[in-house]
Amino acid sequence: MCHVYASTEPSRYESTTRSVRLQGYVTSVRLENEFWGILDLLAADQAMTTARFISKLYDEVTADKGDVPNLASMLRVACAVYLHGQAELAKTPEPVRARA
Repeated sequence: MCHVYASTEPSRYESTTRSVRLQGYVTSVRLENEFWGILDLLAADQAMTTARFISKLYDEVTADKGDVPNLASMLRVACAVYLHGQAELAKTPEPVRARA
């Protein structure tokens, strides 16, 4: 089983730093490429750029919870929540269609 994870392409866990504007201030976020890919999917699902999605998510979290002490951690958790949701959707059986 570990071979599945051990054979992961190194580029997936290499880090990349991107700049985003949060509440008018530019900041840098460093994440593994795998997480950037998931955030790109999340943003596309919302018809936004990744930077805009992160900014909107940050605004919503700070409005609801207050301070975000670790932006990178919050983004990783958002990715995990998204993936868990996708896994749950995949488990949902298709509705049975009534026959005419």
